[in-house]
Amino acid sequence: MSGVRGGPDAETAGRAVEEILDRLAAGGDRAACETAEELVRVLMEFYGAGFARVLDLLGRDPGRPAGEARDALLGDELVASLLVLHGLHPDDVPTRVARALSAVPHALESAGFDPATGGLRLRLTGSGGCGCGGTREAVEQAARDVLACFAPEVTAVVLEADTEREPVLLQIGAGPPGPSGPNGRPPAAGAP
Repeated sequence: MSGVRGGPDAETAGRAVEEILDRLAAGGDRAACETAEELVRVLMEFYGAGFARVLDLLGRDPGRPAGEARDALLGDELVASLLVLHGLHPDDVPTRVARALSAVPHALESAGFDPATGGLRLRLTGSGGCGCGGTREAVEQAARDVLACFAPEVTAVVLEADTEREPVLLQIGAGPPGPSGPNGRPPAAGAP
């Protein structure tokens, strides 16, 4: 009996996991068997947390429109990461990158993604970017952290230098205010 998308149903999948663990145990490598059992437990916790999150997000407002419920699911890091992991996320990479960047506590926008290298260029937006005093490295790391869930295709993040703002020049006069000579400076004392 097959489940969704031609995959195994719960009973078949459970039996397959048990058979694999039994084969490992029969092989006599106790450490490998314990590691495999730990891996199964960790994966079960991961998927259990994902299902719990889905139920929580859907149960917060049962009367909300389906589109809003869908957006809540797609905007959740854990649920999004599970969907991406299985190739089920309905959004393309640029949409997922934009969703991820909206979750970063810095005002960022994509300046370009290269699918061949996985490199994403970012730039700070707004007045002065984040305004939080974070370093470039902290901003890049915050982006990397959230992108890992929403867009694991991004393997490198670079924050571009802010080239749009001109440096502010401070004009300093050469002397105290008063009568000035032809070059804007006061005449030299004792000049004939």
